Amino acid sequence: MKIYLLTDIERVGIKGEIITVSNGYARNYVFPKKMGVEVTPANEVFYASRAKSVEERKAVIATKTSILAEKINGLTLKITHKAHDDGKLYGAISATEIMELLAKEDVNVAKNQIIFDKNIKETGLFDITIKLSNKLQPKIKLKVIAE
Repeated sequence: MKIYLLTDIERVGIKGEIITVSNGYARNYVFPKKMGVEVTPANEVFYASRAKSVEERKAVIATKTSILAEKINGLTLKITHKAHDDGKLYGAISATEIMELLAKEDVNVAKNQIIFDKNIKETGLFDITIKLSNKLQPKIKLKVIAE
């Protein structure tokens, strides 16, 4: 079923885009939440003319994302955590803590965009990947210091 999106739906499409989804998804999720309208042969010309600006919007989003990636890339964050005498932490560092540190640097990312190579359970210097898109994945350095 073809639908015209009235709002952005994560991992599906952006506002103003015409996409094809399954009938069940459209009727049970998109239409009840007023996130989109069905594109029929009668209104297809109207929505197709409105959907042309979507390509321009995607270019703007890509530019904003690349600027954010430049801001994140090479950033070094410091966090203090309670630790044993041997350097082991009492609890692992969470994505929420990283998200809060990034927010202090005026970088707003979601918790699910923060990717750890392994759990951080000791003091030291670690690399953390921030997944902005499939192509843009800048890395930050996290220095964990014992409290």
